[in-house]
Amino acid sequence: MSTSIEQRFYELHPKSAEMHESARSLFPNGVTHDARRQNPFQLYYTHAEGAAKYDVDGNRILDYFPGHGALILGHSRLEVVRAVQEQMARGTHFSGSTELEMEWGNWVKELIPSAEKVRFHSSGTEADMMAIRMARAYTGKTKVIKFEDHFHGWSDYLVAGSEGIGGIPAETLSTMIVLPPNDIETFERTLQNDDDIAAVILEPTGAHMGLEPILPEFLHQLREVTERYGVVLIFDEVVTGFRVSRGGAQEYFGIRPDLTTLAKILGGGLPGGAVTGKADIINMIEDRPGDAEYNRNGRIAHNGTFNANPISAAAGIAALEIVANEPINDTANLRAAQLKDGLNDLMGRMEIPGCVTGIASLMFLRLGVDVPESDREYCILSPEQMAVSMEPERIRQLTLSLLNHGVQSGNRFILTAAHTEDDIAHTIGAYEKAFDEIRGIGLI
Repeated sequence: MSTSIEQRFYELHPKSAEMHESARSLFPNGVTHDARRQNPFQLYYTHAEGAAKYDVDGNRILDYFPGHGALILGHSRLEVVRAVQEQMARGTHFSGSTELEMEWGNWVKELIPSAEKVRFHSSGTEADMMAIRMARAYTGKTKVIKFEDHFHGWSDYLVAGSEGIGGIPAETLSTMIVLPPNDIETFERTLQNDDDIAAVILEPTGAHMGLEPILPEFLHQLREVTERYGVVLIFDEVVTGFRVSRGGAQEYFGIRPDLTTLAKILGGGLPGGAVTGKADIINMIEDRPGDAEYNRNGRIAHNGTFNANPISAAAGIAALEIVANEPINDTANLRAAQLKDGLNDLMGRMEIPGCVTGIASLMFLRLGVDVPESDREYCILSPEQMAVSMEPERIRQLTLSLLNHGVQSGNRFILTAAHTEDDIAHTIGAYEKAFDEIRGIGLI
């Protein structure tokens, strides 16, 4: 039997419900991205501007998952739109090099502290695949360490320790080591016991965009230990790059990794990825004239039809230039702080256990758990607390209720510089209504 929230969801979104039924015969689960699965159905959108998007039923929805984190400028930023339109008229693909790719690469070098050389890709998954291959080729070693629940795309190696690993040979997974985060003793002991480890890769703010945080002291410890053992340190900054600060998490925390992977904001809302870092590691792609043995067995061959394509480059240049020259990060962070404070105050007034935590413009709602105010930046929950906070039916009903009130969020917030103070006020009001509704069906 459906809840009153679900009934209202059907009433407000009839066209999306109809389209979902058609999509089920076209796509697995009716969607084209696992994170877009939604019960009873996902929404279908027509256009977006600033902090809001519009669905096929004409509903305006404030977006707190903008482009899966790619749109720190908000939707349809005019400078990016113009850059893409102008480049589209000039040409989309020349099967050759362009000035645009050089300008794009130079913006990466200017903004990312560890960037010495750059190689472009079409996605974050590809960038992560290349980073671990570079590390293996550079060190001559085989194994890679990752941390529990950290996401690095869907490649065969880097989904180790995750769900959905059908079709991956056991031999492939055996080259990956999955460790608990924030435990430097276990990490160093693993290096002591195995001299075939090429690299460690992690999301520097923690799993699920920081839902399960990495502590800053652990990052500094990792840097010291990896340097001592000659292990390549890879920061997956697909989410955090140009967001946690202009220079990403590495600038925010004051740590220089050996390699950094980028995507999302990098492409200005279009497909784009990159690996950057130490030149001698990136140069594993370079050939050596006259050295046939190295060129065949040592170097990394890398093609990709849309690497640094002119359209993505134009969008990326426009976006990164704005990030470099305007207070984009400061504005997004300010709105995040206003939302955090407002929701924490709301939960206090409504006597709802929980709080909003997070750093910079990445925020998380933790319902049903008591968190000291001093822990509301880096909030480490026990497995039992996390299970309470992530109770699936409560999150599902909350998400649907918020959509009914014009907000796409749930328990995660990714802020943009396009969110306004009025947007924050509307969001807090939507949460007040949603909390009332899920309380009414016994979920809080």
